Amino acid sequence: MNGNIPILWADDEIELLKPQILFLESKGYDITAVTNGFDALDHIEKSDYDAIFLDEQMPGMSGLETLASIKEIKPHIPIVLITKSEEENLMDDAIGSKISDYLIKPVNPKQIFLTLKKLLDNQRLVSEKSSLDYQKAFRQLSMELMEVNSLKAWNDLYQKLVYWELELENNNDPNIAEILQQQKKEANKEFAKFIRKNYEDILDDSLEGNSVMSHNLLEQKVFPYLQNKEPIFFILIDNLRLDQWKLISPYINKYLKQEEEDLFCSILPTTTQYSRNAIFSGLMPSDIEKKFPDKWFNDDEEGGKNQYESDFLESLLKRKLNRPIKWSYHKVFNMDFSKHVNSKLQQLMSNDLNVIVYNFVDMLSHARTEVEIIKELANDESAYRKLTTSWFEGSPLFDLIKSLQGKNARIIFATDHGTIRVQDPIKVVGDKNTTANLRYKHGKQLQYDPKEVFDATQPETLKLPRPNVNSKYIFANNYDYLCYPNNYNRYAKYYRNTFQHGGISLEEMIIPFASFKT
Repeated sequence: MNGNIPILWADDEIELLKPQILFLESKGYDITAVTNGFDALDHIEKSDYDAIFLDEQMPGMSGLETLASIKEIKPHIPIVLITKSEEENLMDDAIGSKISDYLIKPVNPKQIFLTLKKLLDNQRLVSEKSSLDYQKAFRQLSMELMEVNSLKAWNDLYQKLVYWELELENNNDPNIAEILQQQKKEANKEFAKFIRKNYEDILDDSLEGNSVMSHNLLEQKVFPYLQNKEPIFFILIDNLRLDQWKLISPYINKYLKQEEEDLFCSILPTTTQYSRNAIFSGLMPSDIEKKFPDKWFNDDEEGGKNQYESDFLESLLKRKLNRPIKWSYHKVFNMDFSKHVNSKLQQLMSNDLNVIVYNFVDMLSHARTEVEIIKELANDESAYRKLTTSWFEGSPLFDLIKSLQGKNARIIFATDHGTIRVQDPIKVVGDKNTTANLRYKHGKQLQYDPKEVFDATQPETLKLPRPNVNSKYIFANNYDYLCYPNNYNRYAKYYRNTFQHGGISLEEMIIPFASFKT
């Protein structure tokens, strides 16, 4: 082949198609012409082609038979069927065999050319268009980044950055992808500064205009629907980022009607122990410790950190509602139990509120640092998103959503925190009781560079427990992760580019919430 775009054309009257072939060759296509399906298959096995034209009525092996055989060998090559017949059953067979397009004879050169342009240039044209659109948006985003001064403004900016990240995911221009990643890094750097400066005010529920956070999510976004006398399913998918939500929400929209989509802010630390317990208790961690001293375990204490969510929820319901309600709580760790929950759907429909926690995404994130095959499957942001989508498509959760279609219910989705792919190690010294989390540390004898972390030397100001007078918290910013000096290089390399949570970043703190009707 001569370096032009390779095309295979199979037609038993190929000599009559010389004008079309010459026209295409003048446009930069390299046409390999054969007169039957057998020769077409022989060429397919030996060479690569960007597209194939197949005559439907060829002797020996028909176009549809050739099509089926090609799909077995190279299923992703675009194939255009050319036919004299417009019979409906023929078209159904062809479309069912996953042709990319079809043309009715006689075909003229421009028809063929435009078909190839549509098939082969569509991705390039979309890529070029998205690149140009992002270049136009880049300056506006940069200006917004300089002026952002509230959590709501950060929510809006992060939404736009995630939109462009998904829009440019399949873009062929590596320079555009690099520019976007640099803009996201700059945004995370500024966001960390904003949180360090304003976090105490953000936690102040009395300040007008503050965003919804973990500890008031249920009261503000879920409980108001209890007045509607319809069952509510509050589904919390642990450790779910906005970009992951944007990929699975279209599946949900096929079966449920979305009425609201918003963002809220996870408290610090952005871990299950703190953020999820805050969601179900309606309290900040320091208040949970005071109200439930036998059910809250600090980082340096033995005991399950997430065992009492249903107890916290029961207390919150009694405290905030003026009437008793019928409710359920299920925490799903595996496929079998998820199916068990689905089997109880009729019973759940008689409840006012059903809370279901799905832990899969969290397990995936942790496994990312422990299991080599997961490291291979989720080696970057795009792969991490796709792995989550693959799980969701085959999950009992998706089956539950399908089963709820047509029933009178409200389904509310949320998460407790997100996660970030860490890149830059920071040295920290701590004693044996210091928490092992890579994005935050809690302990008594922490040594660190205060310029590199957000340090909470007075944890009570952030509404965090303080077991003793020397207790403090430090939080990693941006893409940093905290490593001890012992075997520093080994662990820095081992954890680099793994997904972690607990610290300060857009990905961890600004997280999705959505409400649907059946």
